[in-house]
Amino acid sequence: LSELGSESAKIKAMGIMDKLSTDKTVKVLNILEKNIQDGSKLSTLLNHNNDTEDEERLWRDLIMERVTKSADACLTAINIMTSPNMPKAVYIEDVIERVIQYTKFHLQNTLYPQYDPVYRVDPHGGGVLSSKAKRAKCSTHKQRVIVMLYNKVCDIVSSLSELLEIQLLTDTTILQVSSMGITPFFVENVSELQLCAIKLVTAVSII
Repeated sequence: LSELGSESAKIKAMGIMDKLSTDKTVKVLNILEKNIQDGSKLSTLLNHNNDTEDEERLWRDLIMERVTKSADACLTAINIMTSPNMPKAVYIEDVIERVIQYTKFHLQNTLYPQYDPVYRVDPHGGGVLSSKAKRAKCSTHKQRVIVMLYNKVCDIVSSLSELLEIQLLTDTTILQVSSMGITPFFVENVSELQLCAIKLVTAVSII
């Protein structure tokens, strides 16, 4: 799926995606939807008190692998849909909604807690720190897999703004996209995402 994401970006840049068979492209999109769905609601911030540290790490690695795989599926699907001169059949509502669902969930539950500690929930309970105190305690070190996922999600958000310029979406979907575009401006340490969100919010406002 990672290779498919890279290759679909190249084909999109070359402007030859529309030369592919529409039937095959639609089949690929339907398969991609299943892969997006696989990681769309997986929490990466698991805390199993009964597990050893090694078990916890292995479980988290497995979850992150599935979440990353779903991100690649999202990127491939959105690359297909935002390529020039694509037939109407490729703008499958279920696939678009699944991409948005995946992106919203992992922004809120995976990336925001990693980049801005104000969004973290203390699994052990305890006193609530002020926003400034939480941010002061934040470590700037990020796992490579989290940075990779962050970059992929930035690409998805940016590509969604392209999709809005091409395809008319339902009111419900537009509302979801709008909230996804506004929230990053209330989060610290996500400047690249905020730039992508500006594009998204601008695309929504033009509709």
